[in-house]
Amino acid sequence: MVSCRHILSPMRSIKGTTLVWALAALLLSGAIALLVGGIAERRARADLVAGMTADARLRQVLLASEIARFRLLPLALSDDRDVVGAIRSGSAVARDLDIKLAALAQTTGASVIYVIGRDGRAIAASNWQDAQSFVGMDYSFRRYYREAMGKGSATQFALGTVSHRPGLYLSRRTADGGVVVVKLEFDRIEREWCAAGGITFVTDRSGVILISSRPEWRFAITRPIGAVQAAAVRADTGVDALKRPPFALDGETMRLPGQRPVLHDVVTDADEGGWRVHLAMAIQPTISGVVRGSALAAALVTLASIALAWGVRERSRRRALRTSELEAAVADRTRELRTEIEERIAAETRAAELREGLRQANRLAALGQITASVAHETAQPVAAIRNYVATARQLLARGEARAVDDNLGAIARLTDRIGLVTAELRGFARKGSGTIGPIPLTEVVDGARLILKERLSEVDFTVPDIPPDLIVVAGRVRLEQVLVNLLQNAIEALTGRPDPRIAIELDVQDQMVSLIVADNGPGIDPGVTERMFTPFVTSRPNGLGLGLVIAQDIMTDLGGTLRLLPATSGARFEATLRRVR
Repeated sequence: MVSCRHILSPMRSIKGTTLVWALAALLLSGAIALLVGGIAERRARADLVAGMTADARLRQVLLASEIARFRLLPLALSDDRDVVGAIRSGSAVARDLDIKLAALAQTTGASVIYVIGRDGRAIAASNWQDAQSFVGMDYSFRRYYREAMGKGSATQFALGTVSHRPGLYLSRRTADGGVVVVKLEFDRIEREWCAAGGITFVTDRSGVILISSRPEWRFAITRPIGAVQAAAVRADTGVDALKRPPFALDGETMRLPGQRPVLHDVVTDADEGGWRVHLAMAIQPTISGVVRGSALAAALVTLASIALAWGVRERSRRRALRTSELEAAVADRTRELRTEIEERIAAETRAAELREGLRQANRLAALGQITASVAHETAQPVAAIRNYVATARQLLARGEARAVDDNLGAIARLTDRIGLVTAELRGFARKGSGTIGPIPLTEVVDGARLILKERLSEVDFTVPDIPPDLIVVAGRVRLEQVLVNLLQNAIEALTGRPDPRIAIELDVQDQMVSLIVADNGPGIDPGVTERMFTPFVTSRPNGLGLGLVIAQDIMTDLGGTLRLLPATSGARFEATLRRVR
């Protein structure tokens, strides 16, 4: 008989071996799961940060686009006839202007639009019918009013003194010493950020939160600031006190009170106003699913491999069944991961195309302005050089060497002028627009007369005696561009007139100097008067419609104005400049 001891011993050996293999398989699969999970977590975190960075930059671009759209309103209204008339009259009752501003605010979506007179009090407002109307309120203490009066334009984010609602104030000085103000509120943008997920907020140079998808965070600090700086921020924004930080930073982790940690906010580069867009998003809900799925897939693959090896020896039928099930699970998970990767790549591609489109649009806009300016501003000196050359040939034929030398000197000065103009435009292309400083006004007038010498000889041209010590704030080349454009337009308007006359008039005040170009031509066509400072609007068949637009932009950059004055006959254009005493 066979002893039971001999039968039980192999059975115990098989069971012991099976247990050892099972424990080894579990340990190996756990180690591989931890390793794969760690790799998947690092990759998922990197992908999340990259996606958040692209999202934050896109939100910054959209915010800047929204603000840029409203910056055009004060500029457009600064020369509006109704606005100029209300400021000149100094009346606090400008009902027609109130109605006009209300309609414009409703059309554009601006929170409120109002006009401040020379004494600092609002004389018209889009909310004139509200109980909290701005009409009659004194805003002379506001920074956006003081800076607009001094520099021409200003931007300020603050609480409303009447509405007590935060917003961005965009102001622009008018031609007659008033100020046009547009207030922009960001409630809609904040709601869109909230619906898009994550936490989005905007900080200023001091690190104070101005706009946020969580409105209760407004005017909270994000980092410690000194008492003097905090007092300056409170005075500028109009808040009684700055709030404490609504979160705690621990390395790269932002912790909210009573909530799980979230990834430290991704911060964009500061824009021209010092604003930065922050975006924070939860880590665990996004990353944990990827880590668990990857670790589980790795563990399953490991266990499947071990089970497959063991099943070859023990159970061929069950091995085939389990292998097919595991392979199907792995294939499904692989397809899901591949789909997720393809969707992420497509999203990043779309974001890259959007960013490149914005850059291309900006380059084309700058290139169009530079090309139009070169074509417009060099045509006149080149024409003058052609006339000097023709005259020099005639003088040379008569043997008048001295006169020929004078013409050659004039040609040299005109070529220097072309070089200065093109250098000025190259500076503009490099994000610069030339040096602005004190210059004698008589040099500018002499330069313009040099360029148009031959054409001005065909008309009765008068210039007042300009004191050599009359100094204005400008750039010589750009101010000459404006004067040459005005004189050229006047000369062309006088074509065919029996008694063509052009006169330069001068009005010198304590702070400002007005340079007026007047002619006795047919005047400006009423059909283009309202739009004459709009690109490509012209009454001449061969005109580009860019001269007055470029001239007005130059005067705005110089801190002055350019406008059409009322006249009984002919046309009168006035360019105002700051005077240096």
